[in-house]
Amino acid sequence: MKIRAILPAKGRDLRLDLFRGLANWAIFLDHVPNNAVAWLTTRNYGFSDAADIFVFISGYTAAFVYAKSMLVQGFVAGTARLLKRVWQLYVAHVLLFVFYIAAIGWVAETYNHSHLVDEFNVAGLIDHPMLTLKQGLLLKFKPLNLDVLPLYIVLMAAFPLVLWLMLRRPDFAIASSLVLYFAARQFGWNLPAYPSGVWYFNPFTWQFLFILGAWSSLGGASRLQWLIRSPAIISICFVYLGFALLMTVAGYVAPLGKIIPEGLFGAFNPNDKTNLAPYRILHFVALAVVVVRFFPFDCPGLTSRWLRPLIICGQRSLEVFCVGVFLSFVGHFLLELVSDSLLAQIIVSVSGIALMTAVAYYRSWSKDLDKQPATSKSSEESVSTSVT
Repeated sequence: MKIRAILPAKGRDLRLDLFRGLANWAIFLDHVPNNAVAWLTTRNYGFSDAADIFVFISGYTAAFVYAKSMLVQGFVAGTARLLKRVWQLYVAHVLLFVFYIAAIGWVAETYNHSHLVDEFNVAGLIDHPMLTLKQGLLLKFKPLNLDVLPLYIVLMAAFPLVLWLMLRRPDFAIASSLVLYFAARQFGWNLPAYPSGVWYFNPFTWQFLFILGAWSSLGGASRLQWLIRSPAIISICFVYLGFALLMTVAGYVAPLGKIIPEGLFGAFNPNDKTNLAPYRILHFVALAVVVVRFFPFDCPGLTSRWLRPLIICGQRSLEVFCVGVFLSFVGHFLLELVSDSLLAQIIVSVSGIALMTAVAYYRSWSKDLDKQPATSKSSEESVSTSVT
């Protein structure tokens, strides 16, 4: 079949790194319970949140990185590269899983906080350790807040076939993804969780946001530029964002919620995150349109040193995400054990973000360091040859 997708232009879009870094910071803040600083994150002011940003950008970058490889090296080689990334994600998840439950168990036993075992959904490891561990390795058992990486792993594992189709029939691929999304919502499709229930992030619905990101990367966004620049569309986006703000805040402010008609209020509260409600997708798309319209690719502010920490965190997203999830438990424990005052919440939040940023800078430095030995070795050989 003829290649119909438009390969992304060369050069890194720092906006992707910026917003993925912002999503990682927000996920950390949102995962610390009763954290006043988390009111700064987008989940409190609209239908979508950091998870939507993370999944969309993951799909966008996956297409950006692997599309050319699949075209130049072939489907098998491209698939091999993708599966290598899946393995890296799986290993990261297993390591995080082990350290996470070990930390929860140690805190619960050492400080007599046994309620943490139930709160973080790790009680099964005490009653049935081997079975629960096996289910964890199969991605069916997930402690609290460890839901995003398994979703990412499943979506990336299925991506080779999707990418092959999208390169040849991009519109058919996104249409098929949309059909699967509505079918999953209509018929209740989801993956089973252990010991009961289903996945918190339904892969059959969340795949649409991932595929939408890939479709946008491979020419979809560029073909819609005329729509993005339409004053009417921009106006509609702002109106919808305002409506989402009203409905979301009404869920927190009881007097406001009582003013809104019950049927209208109930349609958006509680927010259906598990099955990725259509209004969440529309909210994210509206945000994306506004960002693309008023925050262009070559925006001078992207090179500002003030945004550099966020961009670095976005570039080292996997490491920062894992550290952030672990630190969210540490922060929760410290606030519960020491103090839950506003000052303590601010200190925990700022310290956690600082540690995440430090990890990002370290990983960037170490990766740059890994590129240097080959040059150094060549220089040593040259010196040795000269001496001889």
